[in-house]
Amino acid sequence: MIDKIKSAINEISSFESNSREDVESFRIKYLGKKGIINKFFLDFKNIDNKQKKEVGQILNKLKNVAHQKVDDLILGFSKNSKNSISINDITRPGDPIEIGSRHPISLVKNRVIDIFAKIGFTISEGPEIEDDWHNFTALNLPEHHPARDMQDTFFIEKDPDILLRTHTSSVQVRYMENNKPPIRTISPGRVYRNEAISARSHCFFHQIEGLCIDKDISFADLKQTLEYFTTMLFGKSKIRLRPSYFPFTEPSAEVDVYWGLENEVDYKMTKGTGWLEIMGCGMVDPNVLENCGIDPKEYSGYAFGLGIDRIALLLHQIDDIRLLSENDIRFIRQFKSTF
Repeated sequence: MIDKIKSAINEISSFESNSREDVESFRIKYLGKKGIINKFFLDFKNIDNKQKKEVGQILNKLKNVAHQKVDDLILGFSKNSKNSISINDITRPGDPIEIGSRHPISLVKNRVIDIFAKIGFTISEGPEIEDDWHNFTALNLPEHHPARDMQDTFFIEKDPDILLRTHTSSVQVRYMENNKPPIRTISPGRVYRNEAISARSHCFFHQIEGLCIDKDISFADLKQTLEYFTTMLFGKSKIRLRPSYFPFTEPSAEVDVYWGLENEVDYKMTKGTGWLEIMGCGMVDPNVLENCGIDPKEYSGYAFGLGIDRIALLLHQIDDIRLLSENDIRFIRQFKSTF
């Protein structure tokens, strides 16, 4: 029996064919239910116990060789088939390439970064989990300051000193602590405030805040920067500055851009005025500079901050801010062709 098995192994090893029909016949002959290998296993029961170990080993080898031979031949057919299609059939359509989508938040953020990069602003980033000093105290909001009520804060594990940042101004504090003027930087990032979620507001959103510090920086420099920004982003340069209050800037202002009243959407967005509020700004308070180790007698600066989410809603005519964070693929797919 051993000689018969060895003869079958040699026959299997030497078998070659370019025909699928021949390979299938070969498989049935050796591996089918009534094939040669199954007959060997049936005869194996009648072998003397002393020979079973040796016969069993060579019988298993026969089975493995047969399976491997069939697999190799079939694999060869698959490769040849692919090669013939890719080389010979030039009319065969190419595989479709799925076009990815850019999130509207990323689209707006990248545009803003590119605009400010052209006038020398670098990017600075910082942690989303902040301490009280960088988020409040260094920004001229000491403990019990009434302006802290303007921002409903998420505190971590009831620790009044650890919180989720409420603005990216905390990044500016860290940057001023570690860099000497002149400074030109923008700080994009996600911020958190304990607010009710609705179509117009969310408990987390995205900001880009800018900071410029150097000698002899004036409010006129700030206005020129904002006119450049609004022209590049919206194609509109007409802006107005309304007096406002922020603890870390003095004087402070709200920035409106003249959007116009050309259609019904314009009336709805601007409430019939033609003016649209887009950001807050002001001259950096001398106390903030001093807290960050910068001499306010030698240096001055301006700061501004805008909400990326709000700009995204405006530019892409999105009527619900919740769509930006719900990851609805039907919504995201609308931005496939947007670059």
